[in-house]
Amino acid sequence: MSWACVPTPWGEFYAGTDGASIIALRFPGPRPGELGPPTPLHDRLAAELGEYLAGRRREFGVPFLARGTPFQQAVWKELVNIPYGTTITYRELASRLARPRAARAVGQALAANPLPILIPCHRVLPAGGGVGGFGPGPDWKRRLLALEGARR
Repeated sequence: MSWACVPTPWGEFYAGTDGASIIALRFPGPRPGELGPPTPLHDRLAAELGEYLAGRRREFGVPFLARGTPFQQAVWKELVNIPYGTTITYRELASRLARPRAARAVGQALAANPLPILIPCHRVLPAGGGVGGFGPGPDWKRRLLALEGARR
């Protein structure tokens, strides 16, 4: 995997590629390892991520690929179908997968999402209120939801 810095208006993100697709995205903070020079794919992600964080983009065109178990893949595929500015609950997501009792497993799949924002796990909330978990932290989740003007 080739890591490079992806500058945005919200700080320096880090992206890993396999040469053809973005396969990992990390929020500003500690570097994920040794960084190389940005590739055209990193540059394209920086442009699209910058547009999204400025409120000018709702969908991503940059190629990305998330590797995981078949269940994780199913969860992540469903996340991409949640419209910009909309939220659902963990339970609702589990029901969409025909696994209504699997809300905790859904939460674990969200925690393993290697491409937050591109695969919008921030749009899933607990049924009882609050923001729930988010790998980069609840403040980041609140910022993303506010950016999108999220509603239930």
